[in-house]
Amino acid sequence: MSKIICMGLVCLLMLVVLWAPSAMAQSSETKTRPDATEASDQGNVSILEGPSSVGGQLDKDRKAKGAFYPLPRLSERYFRFKNRVEEEYGFSFGFDYNALFQAASDSLREDKAAGGVFRAYGQWTLVGKDSENTGTLIYKVENRHSLGTDIAPRGLGSEIGYAGLTAVTFSSIGWALTNLYWSQHLLNNRLAFVGGIVDVTDYVDVYGLVNPWTDFNNYAFTTNPTIPAPDQGLGAAMRVMPMGNFYIVAGIADANGDPTDIGDSVNSFFSESEFFTHIEIGWISSWERRFSDNIHLTAWHADERQQAQVPNGWGVAFSFSRLFADTWEPFFRAGYSEDGGALWDRSVSAGFGYYPGKKGDVLGVGLNWSRPDEDVFGPGLDGQYTAEIYYRFQVMKVLTVTPDVQLIIDPALNPQESSIWVFGLRARLAL
Repeated sequence: MSKIICMGLVCLLMLVVLWAPSAMAQSSETKTRPDATEASDQGNVSILEGPSSVGGQLDKDRKAKGAFYPLPRLSERYFRFKNRVEEEYGFSFGFDYNALFQAASDSLREDKAAGGVFRAYGQWTLVGKDSENTGTLIYKVENRHSLGTDIAPRGLGSEIGYAGLTAVTFSSIGWALTNLYWSQHLLNNRLAFVGGIVDVTDYVDVYGLVNPWTDFNNYAFTTNPTIPAPDQGLGAAMRVMPMGNFYIVAGIADANGDPTDIGDSVNSFFSESEFFTHIEIGWISSWERRFSDNIHLTAWHADERQQAQVPNGWGVAFSFSRLFADTWEPFFRAGYSEDGGALWDRSVSAGFGYYPGKKGDVLGVGLNWSRPDEDVFGPGLDGQYTAEIYYRFQVMKVLTVTPDVQLIIDPALNPQESSIWVFGLRARLAL
C-alpha cells in the first residue's frame, strides 16, 4: 500500500506543478468576479461539507433560478420567511421530495423500478454567526420508499445483472436519521472538524458533480465504488489547510453504520470497534472553486466486520476536475481496492459537466470501466463498462426535472447480454 500511496503523491505533485500557473491566474480572476462560481453550484460550504451535504444543498437551492416567474405569492412569502429566520437566528432549513423512475431494456427479473425520498434538513449556526469561525448543528431526516413497483431503483442493478447500482439513494429503507452532527471552523477556516452522525460521502473523495440528488444517478459517478463507504453512523473528521491551497482531510467512522436504527448503530461503534478510516491530500485553485478545481488522492482502510463476514481491506483513489470558462467541467477519477467490501476493486471514470446559459441547467456525461470485486460478486467476472448522460432542467426555482440514460456494456452478472439500456426520469421539488 505504501508504494501505491507514494506513487499517487508523485502524480499529485506533478499535476500541481503543471496546473498551478494557469490555476493561480484563474484564482485571481475569481476574486474579482463574485459570480464566477454560480455555474458550478458549489455554494459557500467547506471541504468537509461537499455539494451533496446539507450546507451544499441549502446553498444551491438558495441560488436556484427557474425559467418560469414569478413564483406564487404564497411561495414568495415562504422564502422571505426562510431568509429572515436565517439572517436573524442563523437557522436555515429545507424540505424536498425526490422521485426517480427507471426502466431497463433487458432484465433477468424485474425491469422497472421507481422510488421516492422525502427529506427534512437544516443547519443552525450557534457560534460565530458573523465570523469565519462558525459552529453549526446540522441535521437531516429522510424517508426512502418505492413508488408503485416491486423494487426501488437501488435494486435494479442486480435485477438486470449489473454488478453495480443504477441509482444510489433511491432505496426502500423507510425512515432514517442520516445527519446529526456538529461542524466547527477555527483559525479563520484553516481548520475544521465534524463529529456526530455523519455521512462520509459528504466529504470523502468529492468533486463538483458528486450530488446524487441533482447530478449523475449511477454509482460509478456519484462516488467511487472502490471505496466501501459505510452507511451513515457515528464518525468524525478533520480538515486542515497547512499552507497555500493544499488541504488534508482525515477521519474515522463506524463501519457498521445504520441510519434506520441509530441506537444499535451507536452501540456497535463502541462495542464492536470496527472502523472505516480515511485520509485525503488535495489541492484547490481557490476556495471558491474548491470542488470544481480540485485534485486529490484518497487512501482508506476498513476493519474486518465479523458479523457481516467482510474482511478488512484498503485502497486508494484519485480525482481530478477543473472548471473552464464557467461552462465546462471535465473530470477524471480512478480507484483501486484490496478487499474491505468495496463493490469494485478497479475503476476508471471520465466525463464532463456542461453549464449552458440558463441558471441551474446542467448536461452531464460520464464513462466508466470497472472490475467487480470477487469477494462481493464471486470469482471469474470480467470487466464491465458504464456510460451515463443526463440533462437537468431547472424548470422553476423549486423544481428540477432530469431525464437520464445509462448504457451498461458487458454486464458482469448477465453474460448473455452484451448491452443493456436503462432509461430514467428524476424530479426534485425543493422548499
